[in-house]
Parts: sequence; C-alpha cells; structure tokens
Amino acid sequence: MSYTYPIDEVHWTKEEIIDVVNFYSMVEQAYEKGVSRDDLMLAYTRFKQIVPSKSEEKKLCGQFEKESGYSCYRTVKQARSMSPADKVKM
Repeated sequence: MSYTYPIDEVHWTKEEIIDVVNFYSMVEQAYEKGVSRDDLMLAYTRFKQIVPSKSEEKKLCGQFEKESGYSCYRTVKQARSMSPADKVKM
C-alpha cells in the first residue's frame, strides 16, 4: 500500500480514526479478496456516526478513491443490494 488514508486528525479521537481506517480497510478487502457484507455494513455504520455529513463523506471517500482506486460508494452500494451473510467481492 503506497497511499495514505484521508483522516481528520484534528477533530477525531484516536478511536474514531481507528474506526474510519477500519472502514477503508474493509473497502480494500472487498476489492482484493472479498469481505463479509455484515462486517462491511457494520464498519460503514460506524463511519457514518463519525462522518454524518454526506458532503464530508463524499470528500473523504473521493480522496480515498483518488489515492487507492477503490470506491467506497460502489462497495457500499453493492453490499446494500446483497443478503446478510453474503460476501462482497468487487
């Protein structure tokens, strides 16, 4: 991995940073090897508690996609269309 995660070190606690990084990691796993839909949606729910603003989510996920090539939006969209306990593979 030769990129950095977009995080807000000024306004987020250490725990919030860890949870946001966990969500980004789940998106990466969905592209690289597949990830449990339930785990991904749980991580996304926590991400949305930290980043409730849709515009902030778009900004952060856009930065993440620009850096990594992985889309949070497409990954979550696919996960939402799947049944619980399915595996998300992009």
